[in-house]
Amino acid sequence: MALPKVDPTQYQALLAEKLDAVRQDFAAFALPDIEVFASPTEHYRMRAEFRVWHDGDDLDYVMFEPGNKHAPVALRECPMVSRRIHDVMFALLDEIRPDPLMRFRLFQVDFLSTLSGELLVTLLYHRPLDQAWEQKARELAQRFDIEIIGRSRKSKHVLSRDFVIERLDIDGREYRYKQVENCFTQPNAEVCRSMIGWALDVTRDAGGDLVELYCGNGNFTLPLARNFRRVVATEIAKVSVRAAQFNIAENAIDNIDVIRMSSEEFSQVLKGEREARRTAHLDLANYDFTTVLVDPPRSGLDPDTVAQVSEYRNIVYISCNPETLKQNLAELTRSHRIERFAIFDQFPYTEHLECGVYLTKIG
Repeated sequence: MALPKVDPTQYQALLAEKLDAVRQDFAAFALPDIEVFASPTEHYRMRAEFRVWHDGDDLDYVMFEPGNKHAPVALRECPMVSRRIHDVMFALLDEIRPDPLMRFRLFQVDFLSTLSGELLVTLLYHRPLDQAWEQKARELAQRFDIEIIGRSRKSKHVLSRDFVIERLDIDGREYRYKQVENCFTQPNAEVCRSMIGWALDVTRDAGGDLVELYCGNGNFTLPLARNFRRVVATEIAKVSVRAAQFNIAENAIDNIDVIRMSSEEFSQVLKGEREARRTAHLDLANYDFTTVLVDPPRSGLDPDTVAQVSEYRNIVYISCNPETLKQNLAELTRSHRIERFAIFDQFPYTEHLECGVYLTKIG
């Protein structure tokens, strides 16, 4: 993770620059007014990973300037991480620094926090961990009221649990999400709430049923279920599928089915080109899939998925890469019109930006 220059006095100007860049990058498209969702200017990252640098008796978190991994910058503060992480990270290192058992060959510390105050800390080592380490780690976990996991080569030591429970208030309802260590979650919780709220708003009158590809732990799936009769969501990662199923039950939502399947496979099932045991319990012929939601990786949608997505009346496209979004929109706008376009400043003080596009079929 590169070292961002967190300066709240410059935030609005930097966000305006991002907006201008999007207007220029997407000038070839007939865009509506771009909706802008800002980030908190400090303490916005709910997860973070830090290298640990040993220098004699000293021990520091370090980050690196882009392109220079040989010049570590020791951190004395870190205003980008959540207040929960910030309140613990330096005090925790102060406890580890003088303790040979806890510091020996420690090379990285990962943090996963929630708006609701939970914190999971993973300590990564270049050595095996034993019961003596576990006893010390339990003492630290109790002292700081945190969860601790130890990782070493081919080994994972979970003292209590390997997840946190996030609670997000979205459009008047609280949703609870199981977020598992070392699995993808949205890093900026407040911007994530804005993204979900926007997706809820654009699909409010969509009706029918929803298909969601790349659903992860159900981040969008759970709230959007209120706008549709039924939801079928696909995800390839086994841990994310289990988390999504847990979250569906935890939030008492009864109109969602999550299937462990790639978007390409599901497209073939819908077209009748293949049969899949994992969809056998669904009577897909009786679904009225009016809307599809996609939140793909940085590589965007492959040509087959673009073709599948084009068949739906409404498309909600959440993108973490404007370049691949632009490429996909060049194809999607042959059949669909852009009705809503939003930018979400998930990563302030960097060049990265999330976009949301809502398209409806032409004619």
